[in-house]
Amino acid sequence: MIVCQCTGISDQDIRAAADWMRRADPETIITPGKIYHALGKRADCGGCMPLFLDTMRHCASLEVPTTPAIAARSRHPIPNLRPRNGEGRHNEGRSQGY
Repeated sequence: MIVCQCTGISDQDIRAAADWMRRADPETIITPGKIYHALGKRADCGGCMPLFLDTMRHCASLEVPTTPAIAARSRHPIPNLRPRNGEGRHNEGRSQGY
């Protein structure tokens, strides 16, 4: 079934791209943009997005598998990224003379 008529993407293309991405990196977050990119195409009008997302949701490889390695990484706290004592107040961390 054709999901995106603007670019000619079918439901089989979406499933194949999601399966390929999952095999290449088991921990990746699969998004519609990544699927378009994997297929070498770009979204055009966006009218297909509800059907595109529904097709993705029914894809078995969409979920990120829970492994001990992923669980161990999630236990580490996120470091405090706020600047201390006035340092880092420049735009994007660039020095004033940039």
